[in-house]
Amino acid sequence: MKAYVFPGQGSQFVGMGEDLFTRYRQWTTKADEILGYSIEDLCLRDQESLLGNTRYTQPALYVVNALSFMSRCDAGAALPDCVAGHSVGEYNALLAAGGLDFETGLHLVKKRGELMSEISGGAMAAVIGCDSKTVAEIIERNELRSLDVANYNSLSQIVLSGPSQEILNAEPYFVERYARFVPLNVSAAFHSRYMQPCVASFAQELAGAVFSSLRIPVIANITARPYESANVREYLTRQLVSPVRWSESVLYLLELGVDHFEEVGPGNVLTKLIKAIREQAPAPRSKAAYARHGGDSTGLPELGSEAFRRDYRVRAAYVAGSMWGGISSRDLVVRMGRAGFLASFGAGGLTLSEVEDSIRFIQRSLTRHESFSVNWLSTIDHPQAEMALADLCVRCDVRLIEATGFIAPSAALIRYRLSGLQTGQDGALRSSRKVLAKVSRVEAALAFLQPAPPRLVVALREAGLISPEQAALADRLPMADDICVEADSAWRTSMGVSAVLTPAIVRLRDEICRQYKYAINVRVGSSGGLGTPEALAAAFILGAEFVLTGSVNQCSVEAHVTEEIKDLLQAADVHDTQYAPDSELFELGAKVQVLKKGGRFPMRANRLYDLWRNVGSWEQIDALERERIERESFGCSFERAYESARVGGLEPDSKQKLALVLRWYLNRAFQLAQSGESQQCSNYQIYCGPALGGFNRWVKGTDLETWRHRHVDVIAERLMADAADVYSRLLTRLRAQDASVPEESR
Repeated sequence: MKAYVFPGQGSQFVGMGEDLFTRYRQWTTKADEILGYSIEDLCLRDQESLLGNTRYTQPALYVVNALSFMSRCDAGAALPDCVAGHSVGEYNALLAAGGLDFETGLHLVKKRGELMSEISGGAMAAVIGCDSKTVAEIIERNELRSLDVANYNSLSQIVLSGPSQEILNAEPYFVERYARFVPLNVSAAFHSRYMQPCVASFAQELAGAVFSSLRIPVIANITARPYESANVREYLTRQLVSPVRWSESVLYLLELGVDHFEEVGPGNVLTKLIKAIREQAPAPRSKAAYARHGGDSTGLPELGSEAFRRDYRVRAAYVAGSMWGGISSRDLVVRMGRAGFLASFGAGGLTLSEVEDSIRFIQRSLTRHESFSVNWLSTIDHPQAEMALADLCVRCDVRLIEATGFIAPSAALIRYRLSGLQTGQDGALRSSRKVLAKVSRVEAALAFLQPAPPRLVVALREAGLISPEQAALADRLPMADDICVEADSAWRTSMGVSAVLTPAIVRLRDEICRQYKYAINVRVGSSGGLGTPEALAAAFILGAEFVLTGSVNQCSVEAHVTEEIKDLLQAADVHDTQYAPDSELFELGAKVQVLKKGGRFPMRANRLYDLWRNVGSWEQIDALERERIERESFGCSFERAYESARVGGLEPDSKQKLALVLRWYLNRAFQLAQSGESQQCSNYQIYCGPALGGFNRWVKGTDLETWRHRHVDVIAERLMADAADVYSRLLTRLRAQDASVPEESR
């Protein structure tokens, strides 16, 4: 396999492109018209010493790279298998892949160079002789948090960006670790947070540009993974403030099977970097070996069930689970689907029309019929609402439901499950409606592993909600295709421990599937506490066939929460959560986990719950305590809160009225957080598990430290890739230990 790579700033020199401008006079003239000066004079003579100025360097490199590519095409060279570019070179990679035309690319690069040259006061330095982990440790240990990694050029060359004085101050800390510290001749801190002033203007420029579908894969600087056509504008905008992951991109291409890299443009900077990466990295695995390690030909780890990936047409046995109130938004689901991942829309707490609008949006957006799920939250007290949701999901042809909070399947859920049941011409069972059930108790798992209860099947048949044929086939099908073991997480659970629950439910699954002799094998997955690669690897070791993440996705660009909440979540540590009463089932003692850092909601909610348990009415609460609650928590009187919470029907007794007020406060606290009423920030209810604190620690010092770079598909990619490494290292260690035992002792 062959890859073209296009160099970026730093590769320019006077005289570059000497044999190209005359050969491609038409394009040279076009460039002059766009730029307003002679590109040939700039590159070949540079009489005003402008070639080193970012405003001029970037267009010059783009034009020379583009003409060099045209020269190869005219010489009869076939398109490479894939392309990549370093920084501004990525625009040439997109040009080579057909994603943009010459003029569009030059207009964009011209604007990019102008915007970047207007920012000053920053500096950059190359650290040579340290790997990325050591660089991150030095930054953290010496509190050099004003510095960002700008380029991961090779496994031992990392480029830093930051304020000029801070770059100078950092040098001794790296030199004492025997690294070379080389300040670079630049005018600003490129590829860092300090380029943020460019973003809005450049995004506006990109909005007016026309892009086309990519003919060959383009490896993106910011993810070290292939672009999708729909992501071009977003990726080019983020590239301004994100590090160039060059070494990771090259390693990814090597894993793909690329054995020939051709640098297209002036100089050989990238050729040297690729040579260094190859020498420093382990020998690339073949595709077959990579699959054994835990990856497919696209480089994504293959941990977990192959059947899961096949059935849902996804790249990994990984799910971005639902978050209540539309936090796992339709944009989140679409982003994951386009990237080849499964995600669940958080329909809980939304109106039926809001859910339908979102389902229709997702279906319109996922033009290749990518899989997605819709969350279905158990509402025991409102069976009509569940049946209405079943009607909607059948009418909209939703193929997968994430069932949450069920102790046993409801009639509405059974109706949904059986409505797509039939047999093929070969007599084999066909089910077009799948269910992924999240359970936190063994008895709930058992209910979903078994067929639908016959009495409910009969009732549905008699009501005309399923056909006689579907009713007759019901005992051949388990209620769920996938069981997700939900250990202690942000949402209501039984506070179980994954290491205990997962093996128990795996054994139960094996027993029930043998008993019923199903045509399908129900898969068992894991959720709760999954915020680091080690946690994911442990889940797979325990027997999980897929993993489902939650809290880590709430602190992402696509999550439907305010920036204020994301800032709070980004700062959370592993101990910054606390249990609070659940608004729907608090009378049964149900609890949820919420963020306690930065607010007083958990303390206030638990205090109100204790009062509800110990008094018969709000009139029995101490007057001073009652006044404080009304002032600090409610913002109104108990009577006013009750009027807001009251629904039609009979007048409840005093205890029930107090329950309604408590439920009103809990729901209001969630809505306050969602709407971002900052004057009420102490009452924000923010669902969050400790997994997010673990994730925040893991990404500290990387580009994902800020939530503004956390896209849900990137989170999935990074977690699964590193989980595969953890899993592989553990297996290697275990095999080594086994091999160290004498044969006669085994």
